Amino acid sequence: MLILKIILLLSFGIILYQDVKERQVFWFLFPVVALCAGVLFYSGTMSELFLMAVLMNFAFVGFLLLAVFLYGRFRLKAPFLQVFGLGDVLFFFVVCCSFSTVSFIVVFICALFFSLVLHVCLSKGHRSDTVPLAGYMGLFFGLVHLGSWFGLVQSVYQI
Repeated sequence: MLILKIILLLSFGIILYQDVKERQVFWFLFPVVALCAGVLFYSGTMSELFLMAVLMNFAFVGFLLLAVFLYGRFRLKAPFLQVFGLGDVLFFFVVCCSFSTVSFIVVFICALFFSLVLHVCLSKGHRSDTVPLAGYMGLFFGLVHLGSWFGLVQSVYQI
């Protein structure tokens, strides 16, 4: 399990670096994150609960992306991929395998706020048209995983 944890953290780190520097991420990192996070979550819960949690997490992310799509289409009058990056969409679905549903929703929303605050703080003085959302959220998810593994955060796999 230690190898999976290291691979997961390295993948989050590479996603952060690539998204901030290049605004694009290697596609193969997404399945790596999903596999590592999924195996870690699966090993910490029952298989029936794992499947139900992942399906509910997918439904939550799907609803959220539908809201972003509708907002972009009708309010901003822009295509979806101009409003939201493909890497961000993939990252949203990949992290669905990470935690139980309640923990996922809390961590996901906190990751969005963290990304907003971090982007506002780091972009002072220069204007940026895009936000490296997957990278910032990868940093946050990595910190949450570290906190869980070191006992600083209650077990996020069972709440």
